[in-house]
Amino acid sequence: MDLHLRGKRALITGASKGIGAAVAEALAEEGCNLHLAARNTAAMEALAARLSAAQGVDVAVHSADLRDAGALSRLAAAAADSDILVNNAGDVPSGSLDTIDEATWRRAWDLKVYGYINLARLIYAQMKGRGDGVIVNIIGAAGERFEANYIVGSAGNAALMAFTRALGGTSLKDGIRVVGINPGPVATDRIKALTRRRALAQFGDEARVDDVLRRFPRGRPAHPREIADSVAFLASDRSGYTSGVIVTIDGGICAGGGSG
Repeated sequence: MDLHLRGKRALITGASKGIGAAVAEALAEEGCNLHLAARNTAAMEALAARLSAAQGVDVAVHSADLRDAGALSRLAAAAADSDILVNNAGDVPSGSLDTIDEATWRRAWDLKVYGYINLARLIYAQMKGRGDGVIVNIIGAAGERFEANYIVGSAGNAALMAFTRALGGTSLKDGIRVVGINPGPVATDRIKALTRRRALAQFGDEARVDDVLRRFPRGRPAHPREIADSVAFLASDRSGYTSGVIVTIDGGICAGGGSG
């Protein structure tokens, strides 16, 4: 299916690895030019070189700490030609209310919550001036299936779900669509570390990762590309009547089909 993205330009945050890098690959394969933003410049430059060579697209790399308001402003100015914004950056720790102090909580939300909101505010204004654009917020299923031991993430994700629905509920009047994706467990570095810790806690041996993975739907977490392909579709005109909604991709966990 041709998603009609060729020649479009997408800004992807958290683009150095995991879901962000997979989104870059999916969009590049559709002929979409890219702005990649993250702190790991070397990883982004390697990804940019690979995608440019393989797909013939233009890829710009932006080293930025998205917790910093000045960095956000500079990024929005440099990526002012973006037709698509994919908010994906995040670094949220696990822990319960009594183990996460205020400074840690604020630092996590400065990137994952306020980083999404503040960058969306800047990019939305640019898109509104053109009367066209798509914002895709990659949020997380913990905003639906609350976890006391991931309370910073659950609360932040729930806030971003509300933000996405509220903004996307009226954004079509400005020619802009705003949608979200809630991934469940995805085979990223974070999930790999979590499954090793869970194996150690449950079985006394962190090598017994396979025993932990059997609890997931289909016996595995999602592949990053399974999330990225949905981002590409939602960002395309093939999904042109979709706004203010959240798509959950978790193998049915939030619906009661697995323990995660």
